[in-house]
Amino acid sequence: MRPFPIVVFSAFAFSACFGSGDELSRPPSESGMPPATILVMGDSLTAGYQLPPESSYPSRLEALLREKGYAYAVSNAGVSGDTSAGFLSRTDWLLEEPLPTLALVCIGANDGLQGLPVSQMEANLRSILAKLRDKKIPVALIGMALPRNLGPDYVSEFEAVYPRLAREFDVPFLPFLLEWVAKNPTLNLSDGIHPNAEGYVIVAENVFEFLQDEGLLAK
Repeated sequence: MRPFPIVVFSAFAFSACFGSGDELSRPPSESGMPPATILVMGDSLTAGYQLPPESSYPSRLEALLREKGYAYAVSNAGVSGDTSAGFLSRTDWLLEEPLPTLALVCIGANDGLQGLPVSQMEANLRSILAKLRDKKIPVALIGMALPRNLGPDYVSEFEAVYPRLAREFDVPFLPFLLEWVAKNPTLNLSDGIHPNAEGYVIVAENVFEFLQDEGLLAK
């Protein structure tokens, strides 16, 4: 894995409009059985804001997995503008049968950008992780960073939530979803917030390397 850089964002706010949460296609594996499924839980960064579905990082991840010989379908459960509370409210129906083989959780950026209480975000994330644990679904947690102009105390408190919950639930942890992509104008849309198609290629590669390094993938 490449080292996690310290990233400072410029001031920004995520869109409050809703994106697609539709699942991607699930082609059969070579054995004729449905492939294992990775459920990606997130907001606009997962949904692929303003991009066609095939350019989102869950879609790119699915293509990369197939290229590397892994028979996984990747389900994009990202909704633009979602906070941790919003995602918690729809977690139960996302976890109806058939259950995913693995869940990736990257939620909370909009809580931070809206200045919502960190304790509230942490409680919501804890509830989401507990629901996944109760369903015996393996989980990987993915963290986010905040712009430093939100105040050092708030930023520090926010960013400490993810590693703390990863330890509490004993789950693999990727510190930052946008590693090597954030603040690079050639890899982001004109808003300077959301990755463009090229940026999502790197995000998918980073997530794939993380999953492979953590032993979360099986052929």
